[in-house]
Amino acid sequence: MTHDEAFANWRQRRAAGESLTAIDLYELVAKPRGLQPEELPLEERLELGRLAVPETWPGFVLLPEAERGREPIEIVPYDNRWPSIFAQWKKRLLDVLPDRPRVEHVGSTSVPGLAAKPIVDIQVSVADLEDEAGYVPEIESLGVRLRSRDELHRYLVPLAGQPRAVHIHVCPAGSEWERSHLLFVTYLRRDASSRESYLAAKLAAAAKWRDDRWAYTDAKNEAIAAIMARAEAWARDTGWSRQASSSSR
Repeated sequence: MTHDEAFANWRQRRAAGESLTAIDLYELVAKPRGLQPEELPLEERLELGRLAVPETWPGFVLLPEAERGREPIEIVPYDNRWPSIFAQWKKRLLDVLPDRPRVEHVGSTSVPGLAAKPIVDIQVSVADLEDEAGYVPEIESLGVRLRSRDELHRYLVPLAGQPRAVHIHVCPAGSEWERSHLLFVTYLRRDASSRESYLAAKLAAAAKWRDDRWAYTDAKNEAIAAIMARAEAWARDTGWSRQASSSSR
C-alpha cells in the first residue's frame, strides 16, 4: 500500500467515526510488509505524520523556520528546579506581554515528583488567539520561535542550537484548551494512582517512539482520556474551576 493509498483509507475511516491516530496510519503501511508500526523507517513515519497531523489537529500548520532537527525523547526523574525555571519564564513573559495574561505551569514538569521530559511547558492565555501580531513578536523576543499553529493554540520552541528547556503554548483565555490542561495537571497533583498510570504510559511511549514526537503523543492518548474522565468527575464533585488553579498569575 502506498502512502497516499494508506492515507486515503485512514482518512475515510476517520470520517466514518473511527478514532484513529498517526500510529494507525503507520500500521496501514507497515502491516502489509510484515512490520510493526515502529519498525517503519523514520523518514517514512515523518512523512506519514505530516499527512496525519493536520487531520487530527484542525488548521495545523508547521513552520519550518523553527525546525530543531531530530531530538530523541528522554524521560528523566523529577527535577526540583522546574518550578523555578517556570517562575523565571513567567516573569519574563509578563514583562514583555501587554495586558498581563494568565501564565500557567502545565505538563508533567508541573506535577511534583513526576518523571518527565526535561522541558517546562508554559500555557499563556490571550484574549485573541488570531491576533498573533499582539503577542508572537513579544514572546519570540525571549529566544523562542513560533513552531506551529492550529485552531486551538500556538506553539513556540527555543531557537535551534539552544537547549529545548521550555515549550510555550498560547491559547484563548476561557477556552476548553485552557481549562482541560489546567484540570489535567491539577488532578495529577492530587491523585497518586493517576500519576502512576500516566508515568507508565509515558515510559512505554518513550521506549517505543523515542525518535517520533507525534507518535509519542498519540501513544499516550488512551491513558490521558482515562485520567481526564476521572478528573472531570472529581471537578464536578468538588466544584473545581480553572480560577482555582494554584499557579495562576
